[in-house]
Amino acid sequence: MADDKQTDLQIEEGGGSKKKLIIIIAVVVLLVGGGAGYFLFAGGDDPAPATLEQEQGSASEQGAAAPSAQLGSALYVGMPRPFVFNVPGAARDRIVQIKVQLLVRGEGNEEAAKKHIPLIEGTLLSVFAGTNADELSTAAGKESLRDEALTQVQQALEGVEGSKVVERVLFTGFVMQ
Repeated sequence: MADDKQTDLQIEEGGGSKKKLIIIIAVVVLLVGGGAGYFLFAGGDDPAPATLEQEQGSASEQGAAAPSAQLGSALYVGMPRPFVFNVPGAARDRIVQIKVQLLVRGEGNEEAAKKHIPLIEGTLLSVFAGTNADELSTAAGKESLRDEALTQVQQALEGVEGSKVVERVLFTGFVMQ
């Protein structure tokens, strides 16, 4: 009877180690597959930030760089909520929703824009209030509104920061009903 117990124990241990081995292999395969998937989907082809800085530095040394490259990298500051307002139209009043982001250059300008978001929002609201549905129904009207928004925001920020801060006003969402 003692021999039977030892044989049973040995068989159970042997089967358990095979199961452990299979589980370990499965975990390793999952980890390798997950790592490969992350690398592929996370953009493994993107250049490193140091490489971009080196390229900008070498381009500005050659004198062929655009002025924006000398000011710093492009950063986007999103307005915390979309602008929703009524505009008068020839047939009827319309409701407009515009999502806005600001293009700034460099971290200093990004921080300045974030610090003055209430001023920027107020300025944009006053610009948007001066438009009508007929203007906003054309591409030229939207471009004109964007240009006017940029001019007014730059003037407002120049008054408090001493520089224009914002390079472009971008409409990332535009709905008119």
